[in-house]
Amino acid sequence: MTEAATGLTLYTPEGRPYRFDPGALCLELLTTGGPGPLARYEVLDTPAGLHAWLTAGRLAPGPPLTVEPADLPAVRELRDALHGLAAARAHLRPLEPAEVAVVNAAAADAPLAVRMTPEGHREWAPGATVAALRSTIARDAIALFTGPHAHRVRECGAHDCFLLFVDTSRPGRRRWCAMERCGNRQKVRTHRARTAPKDPG
Repeated sequence: MTEAATGLTLYTPEGRPYRFDPGALCLELLTTGGPGPLARYEVLDTPAGLHAWLTAGRLAPGPPLTVEPADLPAVRELRDALHGLAAARAHLRPLEPAEVAVVNAAAADAPLAVRMTPEGHREWAPGATVAALRSTIARDAIALFTGPHAHRVRECGAHDCFLLFVDTSRPGRRRWCAMERCGNRQKVRTHRARTAPKDPG
């Protein structure tokens, strides 16, 4: 398992890769789709989609987990609740009690376990379940939404990007999902506006 891996590789509509670090495990799950218009990005409709997410981010390489199709609705339910709570924090809205209840119910199960190998390395303990995965994600969300960075959950400042992240930078001025994506697009727009010929009329 990798302790230093943070963030995910996402792709623009044109297929260009960029690195997005939402700053927390629970917010990484939000990149897998979601309610409403986010449903077009859904990847948790197959066990393979959940396994791909597990091996891509903070939990990489992911615990040895057997995923059945019947497990997926509960993972999507947690993810959609996290979408609502993260958006509420980002836009200073009250938390939805039903979404809080979903997170609390998931957190009540035992989380994923780790163990130390005889060589002194850390690895996932056997016996991992989807319920334990959900608990681990939910506990991460509770730590985020009740912790010192709860007021730093933000939505990307681009008008056409809805990625959510927690700003853990020291100055607390992060505006974009990624500078190489939306940050650079804004810099280009600003430059074009500044250098565009002025209308004499």
